[in-house]
Amino acid sequence: MKQPIEGLHHVTAIARDPQANVDFYTGILGLRLVKKTVNFDDPGTYHFYYGDEQGTPGTILTFFPWPGARLGTHGAGQATATAFSVPEGSLGWWAERLDRLGVDAEAPRLRPGFDEEVIRLRDPDGLALELVARAGDTREPWTGGPVPAAQAIRGFDGVTLTAWNPEVTTAVLRDAMGFRPIGEGKDRFRFAVGDGGPGTRVDVVARPDAPRGHVAAGTVHHVAFRLPDDATQVAWHEELAGEGFRVSPVLDRQYFRSVYFRERGGVLFELATDPPGFARDEPVAGLGGSLRLPPWLEPDRARIEEILPKVEVREVPVPRGGAQ
Repeated sequence: MKQPIEGLHHVTAIARDPQANVDFYTGILGLRLVKKTVNFDDPGTYHFYYGDEQGTPGTILTFFPWPGARLGTHGAGQATATAFSVPEGSLGWWAERLDRLGVDAEAPRLRPGFDEEVIRLRDPDGLALELVARAGDTREPWTGGPVPAAQAIRGFDGVTLTAWNPEVTTAVLRDAMGFRPIGEGKDRFRFAVGDGGPGTRVDVVARPDAPRGHVAAGTVHHVAFRLPDDATQVAWHEELAGEGFRVSPVLDRQYFRSVYFRERGGVLFELATDPPGFARDEPVAGLGGSLRLPPWLEPDRARIEEILPKVEVREVPVPRGGAQ
């Protein structure tokens, strides 16, 4: 019997300005830039990975920043919110910080039907994010940035998928991927794997009148789920293909291996392996410090570096009297 999916691995989205993207996720949200590489299919474009100190699966938000890209449309057939777990009692601190830094964010509120407090916010391109207050999330945060450990993001809490007909997507999660229902509220249906804790959850929201989502800047490109090793990935590939899904070949992403398929509600899913990890080509202490290229692109390094705009992890100024 194949091993089950272990939770979320990463979420990949699209941005416009590379430096603005780095400033927001490292300087405001306090994540670590754990890898600065390129889109392997378009090496004139960066691929940024943000997460905890080591880029642990379940903490990783990644971006393709295409300068000048047009904005996408949020809607059905799409992952429409990415939620991070933060410590219980920290949302007041976060609300003050986001307000003083001019971030588009709502006040903390309770999610209808669920015993959880949430701040909803958007990044510079309009990507929908959430901070969810969680007690007992023991994952260690990245503390090398501007956010203190007592308030820092621990990793993913979950993702939200928007569907015209939620049963189509929930059937894939439940029957094909091994998720189980753990909650329901209003038009939101929650599923999880493993212990059901942060990083294992997927919410499906019913929006029968929503427009079709269009993937471009400010939207999620795909959602990736964790598998422990290559053998498990092969087993999942065979099973999903046998159930009628069009599954990609295994692709080497250097830091994990991937297969892709589109669930029947339209969201692009990926199954990604935990190994080999982000420290395969630079030490943990130096993660994200230099541009890393796969071996087949190294001969073109000079040309690629000339094309790519310069970016750096830098301190984001806090207005006088702002949250520290």
